Amino acid sequence: MFEKVNPCHPDKVADRIAGALVDLAYKKAENPRIAVEVLIGHGVCHIIVETSVMLDKSEVVATVHRIAGNLTIDYAEVPQDSHLANNQADGVRCGDNGIFKGMPVTEEQKELSQIARNIFSVYPNDGKYILDGDRLILCQSNAPSDALRKLYPDAEINPLGDWTGGTDVDTGAANRKLGSDMADSVTGGGLHGKDLSKADVSVNIYAFLKAQETGEPVTLCCAIGDNAVDGRSYAEIVEIARNYIHSVGGFEKFAEWGLV
Repeated sequence: MFEKVNPCHPDKVADRIAGALVDLAYKKAENPRIAVEVLIGHGVCHIIVETSVMLDKSEVVATVHRIAGNLTIDYAEVPQDSHLANNQADGVRCGDNGIFKGMPVTEEQKELSQIARNIFSVYPNDGKYILDGDRLILCQSNAPSDALRKLYPDAEINPLGDWTGGTDVDTGAANRKLGSDMADSVTGGGLHGKDLSKADVSVNIYAFLKAQETGEPVTLCCAIGDNAVDGRSYAEIVEIARNYIHSVGGFEKFAEWGLV
């Protein structure tokens, strides 16, 4: 059983904004320290940013408007905690405590991810999709149910009828759809709105990629300040994650679909 949401689901809109602000930080510094929280809905976008580099408020506003429309923005920016900043003073070290799991993606998960992308390519609006064996449930806003039924005649489509979706219908929060982003790899810590020093980003990506390569589950733990994880230097794990983020087009693009 697997659930997938598309990039216009309110939670993914929040993830995309968080990722885009991390992209802005990386334009200002090679290795910024940043953590972004986003709550969005009903005409308002609340953002709290802890950061080692100041973001241009006009760029923040332009980013939110580009992704989510002309919303009222409540923005708070504060410096990173000094103790956390000192953790990275002498080199790249693990930026937080956590347990992490990488799991090979199943055929069912691959199938639903492709279905979600196919539907979104035709109807680029808020949508959620579930596959449980032979049972396929499609909830796609701004799409006639009859049109979807022609594409997927055996699916359960829009159980409450045709709907409009988006952040005027529902609220969204960053890192609330990790099951969609990570499938069976979900443990603790969110992928989005954080720089690469954070294990929530780099170790999660590393564990996931290793699981796909080996075809076996991967379980890891780390403590803030660790110089190595899984027998690799933490700096190497960060570079593996950096290359992955670059390969998908940046943190905002990464937030659109996650790892699956």
